Amino acid sequence: MDASPDLPRQGRVPVFNLPGIVTASIAVLAAIHVVRSVLPDELDLSVLLDLAFIPARWTAALDPSRAADIVKAAGEAVSDPQIAAARREFARYLVSDPSAMPWTFVSYGLLHGSWMHLIFNSVWLAAFGAPVARRYGALRFGLVALAGIVAGAGLHLFLDPESAMPLVGASAGISALMAAAARFVFQPPPPFPAAAPWQIPPRPPLQTIPELMRNRTAMLFLGVLLATNLLFGLLALPLGGADGPIAWDAHLGGFLAGFFLLPLMEPRGRR
Repeated sequence: MDASPDLPRQGRVPVFNLPGIVTASIAVLAAIHVVRSVLPDELDLSVLLDLAFIPARWTAALDPSRAADIVKAAGEAVSDPQIAAARREFARYLVSDPSAMPWTFVSYGLLHGSWMHLIFNSVWLAAFGAPVARRYGALRFGLVALAGIVAGAGLHLFLDPESAMPLVGASAGISALMAAAARFVFQPPPPFPAAAPWQIPPRPPLQTIPELMRNRTAMLFLGVLLATNLLFGLLALPLGGADGPIAWDAHLGGFLAGFFLLPLMEPRGRR
């Protein structure tokens, strides 16, 4: 006679153990890139011009007297005369009928320069967006990413106002999620004498800045992240599958937004 208890059947282990909002975000970014890849070149260029963030467009709209400076800056630091001429011509097109297009502060985060760029961002989004989504839920996850995207564009505009290079990619929002995750993932769980095996220990509180500075693992991660972005940005080298130099200032803007905004996302009882 079998005296073993009748236990419920275990569900299947999911292949991708990611929060739904993270999976949905990656799927939306991939779907947008698939649609762009099948569009005619002229239409895809229109999408890029309408949705990418271009600092020179904002500068010309706010201060038309800087149009000549924008055209001149577009051809500087380019050794190939043909490329320099093409960039100046593109800058003239931008300043000929400038329009700020405020939605581009957000919409640029939906576009990517290549499949490698998208894949690289998706990996980092899955790695660091998942803990933020699990701890705070879909709404706060979205607010942190959105704040990072807007802050990244804002800092990029502030530091490089005459740039006519279109800025695309979700990297600023992902940098915000990485900075947010660093506030709590690099600490041991608090001591918790469980009364029953199925009880889950409470979530550790966010580390304050002094506590974070004493956390060697967190400081190493933050230091490597910031140094890598700064180094590759100053050397004008591509990073993460991007087709051109990375906008390190946009990454920094997103990082700062996520790092300092996250404490405001804590539920009132845990602040």
